[in-house]
Amino acid sequence: MAASLLALLDDITLLADDVAAMSKVAAKKTAGVLGDDIALNANQVSGFSPSRELPVVLAVAKGSAINKAILVPIALLLVAFAPWSLTPLLMLGGAFLCFEGVEKVFHKLLHSEAEDSAHHKELIETVQKSPQQIVELEREKIKGAVRTDFILSAEIIAISLGTIQGVPLSQQAMVLVAISVVFTIGVYAVVAGVVKLDDLGIFLTSKTGKVKQAFGRFILRATPYFMKTLSFLGTVALFLVGGGIIVHGIPALHHVVEWTEHALHALPGVGPTLAQTASALVNMVTGFVVGSVVVAAVTLYSKMFRKKAAHPQT
Repeated sequence: MAASLLALLDDITLLADDVAAMSKVAAKKTAGVLGDDIALNANQVSGFSPSRELPVVLAVAKGSAINKAILVPIALLLVAFAPWSLTPLLMLGGAFLCFEGVEKVFHKLLHSEAEDSAHHKELIETVQKSPQQIVELEREKIKGAVRTDFILSAEIIAISLGTIQGVPLSQQAMVLVAISVVFTIGVYAVVAGVVKLDDLGIFLTSKTGKVKQAFGRFILRATPYFMKTLSFLGTVALFLVGGGIIVHGIPALHHVVEWTEHALHALPGVGPTLAQTASALVNMVTGFVVGSVVVAAVTLYSKMFRKKAAHPQT
């Protein structure tokens, strides 16, 4: 009896180790999405009064947990009954990431002063709203953030599944649950910290002591640059992750990249660095090209749809 119990405990320990190892690999693969996830959510939950920022973050985090509770069973059902669908879904998710990245680049390049003025006017109008209108606006922004999280959560789960193909379904389930819990807590804990940075800076500047005040002023000056850097890294991550998924899903291109990596890796000294740089460069270029094609297709479709709507057939 004791021997059987010890054997069972040993099996449980090995299973836990396997799940932890697979979760670590999946986390590395999906970490690229997190920069954009954090920056996007921090931007969406900002603009509220300081007393409402954390409740809003908590509400979006709850919505994110519900999203993953819906997506994980769906993903496992697909693996169990339609495993062939995983690669096409990953490719679609990768194309969406590339599309999102190109949209961000184009928006930055084509950004106009009129958009800044409209955003400033929107902020002023928000401040002038009644308490009831502000509550309704808060609910709408939470709904929008949860909808965006649904897409990002689906991408994270799809990428995670791509790293654990071939293992038993029970272990895949445990990995997805572990990834979902860790990422939900981690992302929204960071988002909460980011949206409260300015409050921390104001708090420190109001304290006595030159060091505290100087650090508070530094936080207030650095926060906008930190958010811009986070957004930039998130955009780069979209191309790296999305392009990487596309490259991996096209066998011919994937083999060429692998052969190039091995050839560069064999070079003495800087070989490993060159191999990683070349792989990242191919992923980024692929991501930008695919994203540009998708943006062009969506733009063309939108124009055609608007044209048909403006001139309906009689």
